[in-house]
Amino acid sequence: MISIVDDDASIRAGSRTLLRSAGYEVQTFASADEFLTSGVLGLTQCLILDVRMPGIDGLELQRRFHATGIRVPIIFITAHDDGSLRRRVIEAGAVDLLHKPFGAKALLASVQTALGQSNIRPR
Repeated sequence: MISIVDDDASIRAGSRTLLRSAGYEVQTFASADEFLTSGVLGLTQCLILDVRMPGIDGLELQRRFHATGIRVPIIFITAHDDGSLRRRVIEAGAVDLLHKPFGAKALLASVQTALGQSNIRPR
């Protein structure tokens, strides 16, 4: 399963539609808190995660995962880049950082890379 966590409803809907059309099972969440309380963390094989969100942001969620030993491939998405963000998230273990608006090919390629780490394929 691919989980998408982004406070932008249009990003969640568009990404979900694209990934489902490619054969993936997808769940979407408007916040990190919603994702964490949903019970799907253990089922998530790839996490598409917005960098900036109210409450727990994407970078904080990644830090929490590392601190507790949770290993799930993360693809960060952002509309904001301070120039060093890509380096920081990749060094912290993220698969990729995509800038909004990102293209369908870029998202699918990043998802395939992330899922390739665990040999998961579309249904």
